[in-house]
Amino acid sequence: MKKILFLLLLGAGSSLFAQAVLPLKDRAKAIEQIQQERFEVLLPKLMKAHDIDAWVIITREYNEDPVLKTMLPPTWLNARRRTILVFSKDAKTGEVSRAAITRYPFGKLIPSVWKKEEQPNQMKALADYLEQKNPTKIGINISDHYGIADGLAKTDYDLLVAALPKALSKRLVSASPLAVAWIESRTPQEMVLYNQLVEITHDIIAEAFSTQVITPGVTTTEDVVWWMREKVVSMGLKTWFHPTIDVQRNEKSDLYAFDGKSKYDVIQPGDLVHCDFGITYLGLNTDCQELAYVLKRGETAAPDYLVNALAEGNKVQDIFTKEFKLGRTGNETLALALQKGKAAGYRPQIYTHPLGAYGHSAGTTFGMWDAQDGVPGSGDWPLHENTVYAIELNTKVYVAEWEKDIRVMLEEAGLFGPEGFSYLNKRQTDIFLIGH
Repeated sequence: MKKILFLLLLGAGSSLFAQAVLPLKDRAKAIEQIQQERFEVLLPKLMKAHDIDAWVIITREYNEDPVLKTMLPPTWLNARRRTILVFSKDAKTGEVSRAAITRYPFGKLIPSVWKKEEQPNQMKALADYLEQKNPTKIGINISDHYGIADGLAKTDYDLLVAALPKALSKRLVSASPLAVAWIESRTPQEMVLYNQLVEITHDIIAEAFSTQVITPGVTTTEDVVWWMREKVVSMGLKTWFHPTIDVQRNEKSDLYAFDGKSKYDVIQPGDLVHCDFGITYLGLNTDCQELAYVLKRGETAAPDYLVNALAEGNKVQDIFTKEFKLGRTGNETLALALQKGKAAGYRPQIYTHPLGAYGHSAGTTFGMWDAQDGVPGSGDWPLHENTVYAIELNTKVYVAEWEKDIRVMLEEAGLFGPEGFSYLNKRQTDIFLIGH
């Protein structure tokens, strides 16, 4: 724990972007330590909770199972050949052994137990290993509702079933609940790290929403998008999706629609500018939407009607996150929040998703922008502790001065833990001012 915190503090000790991110060598060390904690502390708890005795993950190079991708050693960019991992729970001690049925050790944390010279058939070697372990339930990654937990290819499934004795093949079950829990659960080290990730994300947005990047009347929304992409690359990071910059303004036009297209190109004084942006770092992802106002000549603050609109958005956030309760499903939470939000006079849409090893991750889903009555499957997943969400939503606000509705679109990373919900780093409560 001390080692990983030291590594993180190396990057957190300065506000300069170039010094806020670990060198690649140190990142590899950090990822390895995080993975070790996940394998040694988290995985035994999850296998016990979901009653899986052996978890078998089979994948092939360049067609990686999404779960296995979260386990890749930091010096591996892909799986190698056919990669098979087996996690076996000891019925008496609860300890979980890790084994790779591969030609190579799976990094430093999972040893290879396959001796090809003795058993040339890799699937037969897997079957022999499982017979030795004699698990009651063998979990495999097949899932109706979660693509992330559905990573077992048909070819590998057929080979597995053909190789197993009938007695073992009858013990195959879906590992979907275990796979989802693995993907959604954050360890103490990851929760420390997440604050830094969100801070870096916020800092990039703050710079993008400034005259260092935007010259009103000249800079286009696409210019800002590509500046953000270049900024991330210059820091040695990645974006997990192409950013969005769009504008709402005092002109006769349709309400902003979810079509991925800005209504305007050149950013002008008086515009309400919105971004959607996220980064990937040390195996985790952020997802953030914030707002800025472009000052007109003589202005020193955003107009009250936009300040009040953001405040309405914050109130909708509060109504929503106050409904986060352990064991409550996403669909139940969504229905309660929409009901209370509308009763309070707001016009909300909520489409919050799990956030972590993937941007649109596995776990509890709270609506989609086009599914405000709930989401089958992922919306029925109950809320668990030590999970992170992109609190993504909007509310329509009528602006009399513009004689039309606008959308206050917000998204911030938040943690649900033993003490309830809290935002990671912070959330936006003040509009960025461009030209201040």
